[in-house]
Amino acid sequence: MNRLGHLCIALLAIATALLTALAQDYPSKPIRLVVVTAAGGLMDVAARVTAEHLSNALGQRVVVENRGGSGGNLGAEAVAKAEPDGYTIGLIQVGNVAINPYIYSDLPFDPLHDLVPVAPVTSSAILVVANAKVAAKDLRELIALAKREPGKLSYGSGGPGTAPHLAGEMFKVQAGVNILHVPYRGVGPAVNDLAGGHVDLTFAGWGAVRSPVESGLARVLAVAQGERLVAAPQFPTAAEAGLPGYEFVTWFGIVAPKGTPDPVIATLSRHIHEMQEDPAVKATFLDGGLEVLEESPQEFGARILRDHDRFRDIVKAAGLKAQ
Repeated sequence: MNRLGHLCIALLAIATALLTALAQDYPSKPIRLVVVTAAGGLMDVAARVTAEHLSNALGQRVVVENRGGSGGNLGAEAVAKAEPDGYTIGLIQVGNVAINPYIYSDLPFDPLHDLVPVAPVTSSAILVVANAKVAAKDLRELIALAKREPGKLSYGSGGPGTAPHLAGEMFKVQAGVNILHVPYRGVGPAVNDLAGGHVDLTFAGWGAVRSPVESGLARVLAVAQGERLVAAPQFPTAAEAGLPGYEFVTWFGIVAPKGTPDPVIATLSRHIHEMQEDPAVKATFLDGGLEVLEESPQEFGARILRDHDRFRDIVKAAGLKAQ
């Protein structure tokens, strides 16, 4: 046993030395950043800003690879099954770890165990937004109206399982109302129909609804997070507007394959935090309705687990199934 103990200590020392050497040499070649959606949209903005900053900070090119499909599962799988050497990382969203595990029973990987948290990049609170002609000037009036006329009001979403859909279903449960879900092929068409008066409500981020709100075609009734938006502090939180506990915040975050050395995770996390302190980066994100979300890998991991548990009942209430 004594010889075995000495051998284990020696192997641990060798492993520690190798990891230290890896951290010192990392990166020595380009890094692939897999994004779980197609090119375009807010997630791509976050990806390209992050890739540019990491490229400059690390002295190696970070190449963005968009791999959408299957609700983001294809891109996440590519990261989960990559070599855990720090040269493949991914940008995922909350749905990859908090929604998809409940609606895809045949995932060829485990998002909670095969993806290691590095750092969240941005967050985006959901807003409760009404067409300007809806006879409700604030959230309390909206809830009262929906209760007086159950099933009459409608809300548009980006499709089954998207954040606007689940935010709408959460709102229905917490407010105790019945409103009709109208799915679209993306948030953009839903917002267009909201502005045109074809649906009464939508639940989306500031970047998606800013134009119709600023043009007077829609109004924000509440922000579904604990604090007001940095980019638009004039809008009340849901708690301030009369629905405490209604919080729905989406996020984009960097992950790596399970087994990626801790020194590599620490290096990436540190540079992402440096990026988030850059005023120009903050301004770019705010312009798209995004806010920086700065957390350690451990804090990010805890957020993932909380969201995974929290969305279980929401997915069940929405009756979601794989499309």
